[in-house]
Amino acid sequence: MADKKAHLTIDGINDPIELPVYSGTVGPDAVDVASLAAQGLFTYDPGFMSTASCRSKITYIDGNKGILMHGGYPIEELAAHATHLEVCYLLLNGELPNKQQKEAFFEEINANRNVDSSIGNLIATFDKQAHPMAILCSAVAAMAALYHKNMDIDDPKQRHQAAVNLIAKMPTLAAMCYRHSKGKAYIPPDTRLQYAENFLYMMSGEKVSETLSRALGRVFLLHADHEQNASTSTVRLSGSSGTNPYAAIAAGIATLWGPSHGGANEAVLKMLMQIGDESRIDEFVKRAKDKNDSFRLMGFGHRVYKNFDPRSREIKKCCDDVFAELGLEADPLLKVAKGLEKIALEDTYFIEKKLYPNVDFYSGILLKALGIPVEMFTVIFATGRTPGWIAHWHEMLSEPYKIGRPRQLYTGYTKRSFIPLEKR
Repeated sequence: MADKKAHLTIDGINDPIELPVYSGTVGPDAVDVASLAAQGLFTYDPGFMSTASCRSKITYIDGNKGILMHGGYPIEELAAHATHLEVCYLLLNGELPNKQQKEAFFEEINANRNVDSSIGNLIATFDKQAHPMAILCSAVAAMAALYHKNMDIDDPKQRHQAAVNLIAKMPTLAAMCYRHSKGKAYIPPDTRLQYAENFLYMMSGEKVSETLSRALGRVFLLHADHEQNASTSTVRLSGSSGTNPYAAIAAGIATLWGPSHGGANEAVLKMLMQIGDESRIDEFVKRAKDKNDSFRLMGFGHRVYKNFDPRSREIKKCCDDVFAELGLEADPLLKVAKGLEKIALEDTYFIEKKLYPNVDFYSGILLKALGIPVEMFTVIFATGRTPGWIAHWHEMLSEPYKIGRPRQLYTGYTKRSFIPLEKR
């Protein structure tokens, strides 16, 4: 039942068109334009900046106020008090787990960390110079072959098992991609280790300190879900066809790979390396302000957030902890990053344009400090975002849904006659 009505008046149409207006629990109202097609009309919204493609209870963002909440819990509180796997449970179930639920979920994840040998054989066929995201995307798609014959997407229990499988196996797959690129043997999961700690162990073969594993766990947590972004929307759109969930997640990974999405922190690190030293910050800030200069400051501003990205503050705390433990406070890149942040928060140019540091600004140098190479950055993002992807897929299939089918504003030729080849 609509809460309100909107009336659309169009030249040439006598009567206004009545459209339902729905209100969520918080945030902007949504005008339901589905009935316009019957009137021979479509809405035009490139980039879907003003279009709600679904209803969801999972995540809420208020970009103007810098708010991000999962299931009503502010990201700052989750980052301070919850583990990544607790947030995974929250995204999937809508509530934080109690002690028994937490232990049972952790045991499920531990029991499903291993990857079938056929996937390892597939990864081994790739050239060692292949990008890890290409390998990861292929490996996850291949899991559809393993879990297809008996996969009933209409069965909530099987959807839950798919979610557990993906959350549990993604770090293992990610580490396998890395080990392959280095020509090293795969390291099997150690079920005695925590989620992020185990991932770092599978990468290097060495156990790390609590500070380092906690920092990576925070990175996973802060990337777990971000509402209807490009990759999540892709997973929903792909899943709306009834496809295998592993295929839908592979589509999400492919979308995340783009430099405008998951590759942004890699671009930030390259920018910091280009600046090189804090003495050159003013030079590059001046270039960034020059419309005729191709240089751009990466990691500032966000398509959704017109205020501070709440995740960036939490990432910065992790940076401080890790650099302190590793004795890297004097690291040139960290000094450049802090110098740029100071300018962005004080310079009227940045303030007026609302170019605040976003989550990608610090995550790149944090991952570098953890010993993770640049080409693995987006793989880390994919590992963290997997619970969000699969939670949205599960939510969509838990209620009536339609296959996605966007329309278009056609600007090509009108009808014309075929011209025989000899007359062209």
